[in-house]
Formats: sequence, C-alpha cells, structure tokens
Amino acid sequence: EHLQQTKIPSGSQDKVPDSGQEMAESQVAVATAVTSKLSAKAPEFYPSGYNQNFNQNFTDSSYEDRYDGYLTLAEYVQGFLNHLTEQPGCFETEIEQFAETLNGWVTADEALQELVELIYQQATSVPNFSYIGARLCNYLSHHLTISPQTGNFRHLLLQRCQTEYENRDEATKGDEPTRKKFHAFVLFLAELYLNLEIKGTKGQVTRAEILQEGLRELLSALFSNPVDSNLICAVKLLKLTGSVLEDAWKEKGRNDMQEIIQRIENVVLDANCSRDVKHMLLKLVELRSSNWGRVLGTSPHTEATPENDPNYFMNEPTFYTSDGVPFTAADPDYQEKYQELLEREDLFPDYEENGTDLSGSGEPYFDDIDDEMDPEIEEAYEKFCLESEHKRKE
Repeated sequence: EHLQQTKIPSGSQDKVPDSGQEMAESQVAVATAVTSKLSAKAPEFYPSGYNQNFNQNFTDSSYEDRYDGYLTLAEYVQGFLNHLTEQPGCFETEIEQFAETLNGWVTADEALQELVELIYQQATSVPNFSYIGARLCNYLSHHLTISPQTGNFRHLLLQRCQTEYENRDEATKGDEPTRKKFHAFVLFLAELYLNLEIKGTKGQVTRAEILQEGLRELLSALFSNPVDSNLICAVKLLKLTGSVLEDAWKEKGRNDMQEIIQRIENVVLDANCSRDVKHMLLKLVELRSSNWGRVLGTSPHTEATPENDPNYFMNEPTFYTSDGVPFTAADPDYQEKYQELLEREDLFPDYEENGTDLSGSGEPYFDDIDDEMDPEIEEAYEKFCLESEHKRKE
C-alpha cells in the first residue's frame, strides 16, 4: 500500500534512478516512510498497570517544580517514596526540599494522617525500605511545621504503630501472609527505635522509650509461638537492636536481656523448630556473649603510640643493614638505618627493555644515578617495601 501511495512501482526499489526527477521522488518516498506520530512516551511502551506519573517528575523537571504535575498529595508523596526506594542515596540531597513542599501542602489533620499512612505502608511493604523509612520519619518529625490538636507527625506515627502492636498475639499465630506482614512491622519498629530522635527540654537527644518497651513485648510474642518464621524475625530484631537495648536496660539496673537469652535457650531445647533456626539462635547467644561483637579499646580516646601501646610495633616489617643486621621501626636509629637502606638501592636506572643504556654510554648495564630520590618516589617505594614484607610473612 505504501508503494502504491507514493506511485513507485513495486519492482523499482532495486533500480537506480535514471534522472534527477526520479531521485527526488525516491527521496520523498523515504522521507514519508520514516515519519511517525507515535510518541516515545506513548502508553504502548509501558507495562500494564504502570503509573508513569509517580516517578516522571523526579527525573524530567527541576526539583522546585516537581510537585506541580501531581493532582493529589498521595501522588506526590508516593512518587517521592518510590524515588527513594530506587535511589536511596538521594535522601541527603532531596529530603529538605521534600519537607518544604509538604509544609506548603499538608495543612490539615486529614492530610497529615494520609502522609503517615503512606510512609508506614511503604516501610512495611517494600523490602529494604524500613531503614530509609525510619530516617524519613525522624526528619519529618523535626521539620514539619503542622502540629494539630490530634497530634503532630511523630504522635500520629506512633499511634499507627500502636494499632499493629496491639494485634501482636493474633499476628504471630496467623497464617504465613499475616506473619510476614507482622514481621515487616517489627523490623520497621526496630529501625524507628534506632533512628527516631526525641529532643528533651534541655536539648538532649534520646530514643523513644515507649519503643524500647514495645520491642521487648514483641520479642515475647514471637517466642510465645516459636515457629521458624517468628524465630527468624526475633533473631533479626536482636541482631539489629540487641546491643542498644541491653545498654539501655543496664542503665536502669534491669536484666531484661539475660531473661531473653534464657528464653532463647529454652526454645532451642524444647521447640520443634528446624535445625537451621536452632543454629541461628545459638549463634545469637554466642554473639551476645561477645558483647554483640563490639570491641572496646583500653584507651578509646587516645591515639596509639609506642609509649602507651606495647604492641605498637608488632606488625612492623624487618629490614637489614649493609652488614646484614636486622632492624625494625622499634629501633632508636630506625630512620638513619632506613635512609641508608634506600640509598643502597639502585631504583630507577635509565635503562631500556632491549638492554640499551639511555644515558648515552651504550653499555648494557646500569649506570650510576643520583643518590637523591624524588620524595613522591621514595614514599611509593617505602609503601612497596612494607607491602612486600607483609606478603612474605603471610
């Protein structure tokens, strides 16, 4: 049909035009063939169910105008949450503008409730968003200006978590989808405990104590129904917050963590969980016995020196003088001996790979070179010597 419309015989496409007129007609036909009105952003190019409005404004326009393309607050917030999910590294650079936009948009109680619900759902339904979600909640709790009588952002967030918290006993005994949803909530609450900062009247920053007690009750609920998925969630929770929780309880003179460890040991002995999960629980007990893997130095605020650290020179390499006498950095005259060692080395001769001396003598051997070394080259060689000695010892 295309060939007939352009009046070109079907057999003429392989012929060379005989005249300029035929050449012009051929060019017109080609131009007609490549013209298309189909846009690259046409719906045909997107999967069914995909809403391209969510992320389009975060990539195609300047940040100040990004919210102009959204019809509702939900679309704007969901678009930003999806953006953070795909590019979490943008949090630091874009969170301030996001909060400013919300301050101009969230002016009613209903809008604040909607904002809390959107963030909560994203943090408990999208894998690996709980950490960014907790950081986002912390930032908004300090930078949103709206504070209605029903409660500010942090109060409404904790109320939303309270709803899920109160169903903990039923959730741990529910079917697999119910437990999976509950476990996502537990881990999000753990991130909130670590990241949500509460500023006191004297300017001090503390964690939300109500979350501390909530996590303890959630652990109890998980251990009360010791199926594999509940126990795995408990292990993840304790790996994430165990050291912080124990420190907080010790400050109050409480021994809650020891009670939790005892309960874990009872589960290992009595519960019908799988061997792998029992192994995970035992590894957790071992982790706690090593102070949660933390290494506390004897002088945490003092830089190690040869005077205060007897092991300061333990990993230093050994060098040799021209007489074959070994020495290390611990020797008093180390600098003098090491400089003598550098001067003995013939490091960079003017010598080609084919054996020709570039200095002009033409002899296939190294000529004497200046004893002086460039400081940068000397530093590089010293590093090379140290690395070589470490590899030799290994």
